[in-house]
Amino acid sequence: MPNTKSAERRMRSSARKQLRNHSIKSRLKTLTRSYQDALKAGKRDDALKAYRMVSSAFDKAAKRGAIHRANADRKKSRLALQLGKLK
Repeated sequence: MPNTKSAERRMRSSARKQLRNHSIKSRLKTLTRSYQDALKAGKRDDALKAYRMVSSAFDKAAKRGAIHRANADRKKSRLALQLGKLK
């Protein structure tokens, strides 16, 4: 339990941020999974559309602070490499 008013406020705001970050990260995983499924099916058009969505979501998550900018860039790069290998 918090001992001060400010610690109590920080606890509430941390809980709100944790919920927001959890939903953002869950959405990223869902979008990544749908992208991987399109790649495995060999559907280049669907994979390209899914890549645009997941790339945008990674950028937004990094902007909001849910994940680190370098983490988002690294994951986008690896997903793009997978798309490039699909012909």
